[in-house]
Amino acid sequence: MTARPEIEAITARIREQSKPTREAYLARVDAAISSGPHRSVLSCGNLAHGFAACGPIDKAALAGDRVANLGIVTSYNDMLSAHQPFETFPQLIKQAAADAGGVAQVAGGVPAMCDGVTQGQPGMELSLFSRDVIAMSAAIGLSHNMFDAAVYLGVCDKIVPGLLIAALTFGHLPAVFIPAGPMTSGLPNDEKARVRQLYAEGKVGRAELLEAESKSYHGPGTCTFYGTANSNQMLMEIMGLHTPGASFINPNTPLRDALTREAAKRALAITALGNEFTPVGRMIDERSIVNGVVGLNATGGSTNHTIHLVAMAAAAGIRLTWQDISDLSDATPLLARVYPNGLADVNHFHAAGGMGFLIRELLDDGLLHEDVRTVWGEGLRNYAIEPHLADDGSVSRAPAPEKSGDDKVLTTAGKPFQPSGGLKVLKGNLGAAIIKVSAVKPENRVIEAPALVFHSQEALNEAFKAGQLDRDFVAVIRFQGPKANGMPELHRLTTVLGILQDRGRKVALVTDGRMSGASGKVPAAIHVTPEALDGGMIGRIENGDVIRLNAEAGTLEVKVGDGVLASRAPAAPDLSDNGFGMGRELFAGMRALALRADAGAGAFG
Repeated sequence: MTARPEIEAITARIREQSKPTREAYLARVDAAISSGPHRSVLSCGNLAHGFAACGPIDKAALAGDRVANLGIVTSYNDMLSAHQPFETFPQLIKQAAADAGGVAQVAGGVPAMCDGVTQGQPGMELSLFSRDVIAMSAAIGLSHNMFDAAVYLGVCDKIVPGLLIAALTFGHLPAVFIPAGPMTSGLPNDEKARVRQLYAEGKVGRAELLEAESKSYHGPGTCTFYGTANSNQMLMEIMGLHTPGASFINPNTPLRDALTREAAKRALAITALGNEFTPVGRMIDERSIVNGVVGLNATGGSTNHTIHLVAMAAAAGIRLTWQDISDLSDATPLLARVYPNGLADVNHFHAAGGMGFLIRELLDDGLLHEDVRTVWGEGLRNYAIEPHLADDGSVSRAPAPEKSGDDKVLTTAGKPFQPSGGLKVLKGNLGAAIIKVSAVKPENRVIEAPALVFHSQEALNEAFKAGQLDRDFVAVIRFQGPKANGMPELHRLTTVLGILQDRGRKVALVTDGRMSGASGKVPAAIHVTPEALDGGMIGRIENGDVIRLNAEAGTLEVKVGDGVLASRAPAAPDLSDNGFGMGRELFAGMRALALRADAGAGAFG
């Protein structure tokens, strides 16, 4: 089944604008394929170092270059709930590889930081650039040229994008991504949000807040709301980088372990030593990227991926723009309601039919490219399934359910929650910005109010505590872009602005910083580009300027004459506190090199 004409047209546009960079990328991939990845290119001394710690059976296999060697790149650490389950994965993978007649080695580890831990803290200013550090760390592990394929163990916000950038940089190798799964459901996310609001209003204390947070984030696995981490898992599956049905199976279950073993065997099966060679640089193409964007919009996924998807696509020589993402959003109906776009969590989404149901609905409605290559073979239809544990401990698969298990959580393409997707580009005299509209009620999608300007989320929160914000206004939080302070998430704004909206005030946010997949009911024009420190007009807004945010029309304007705005001197920020402490001094070079948000906000590109 072919995709709809509008999907085909946007894909063709991406293909055309990417032609020079994509052709150069594929030429590099093909050159690398033709020269290896075989250990025979290594000298005897090189090779001896590469298998010195192996047992005699693996040494003999690697010395003869007869079997495939699987490189494991892991983001394991045992502080973070999402990554703690990876502790046991390498042994599962090594045993599965041995059972399949191959070898597996841990190629290297990458850092994994948690935005939930660093939220509102100095460490958050390292978060976005950790994506680039992760990509470089993975590259160091793979640079030994000992591997015929790689598996990538990662889950959360910057980890999966960084790992995919690395995988595509080593595009001559097959790549399979192996998730750890979400934690089981705890305190409902809306109840957690209610307690946060009560705490912000001084109606409950820290003990009550910590109890609610601990009941919500309570065990191994990803957080259960539909933020960037779970958007990552959706993307890896709909782009064909997971084995079918792998995304949302809970950690430490027999099915999770069976999927991990299966993924390792599949990675070995698609190496150049077999009959199904699937180098990831050839596998991921413009159609795969479009499928990812459609999935993001159909599920109301994370705004962070308007940055990450651009950077990931660029690693494959594909030029994806915000306008492409917005146009695909206009063509994509919203089929999922998962918190903060609804009350359900990702476990409820999975129980309602999950990725298999979603992919089948999108395929049947012509919203996805079916004719793509995946790690499972030809065609995305293979992913319209539901995984189960077979009697022998392996993975079995059945067709996705015909009906949603809960049509308030997951619906059909014929009866969408709204006719368009979750993300939209705003344009105007402030530049370009992103807004996530799927969680914003229609009556709050057009806001016109005076600006109140702040240079940090802490300053706005202090103004709220002082009783200065009980009015209609547009909060302008600037000098939060990648060049200024590394573009930390400003998640702590969500609670305060939500309280004011609940009180009947018309409020909105305009910022050159990030929010996250957790951005919710308050209209927020984020990622404003150019950022204030890069000459953006957001740096010239003054208190009292009337700002009009129109998410329906896709516009963002400050209602002063363009000549007046241009004639103003830009604000001069004091960023001295952002350059040191918690490792921030080590990232000064990355801030200086940072690309614009609409170009992926990375330190290389």
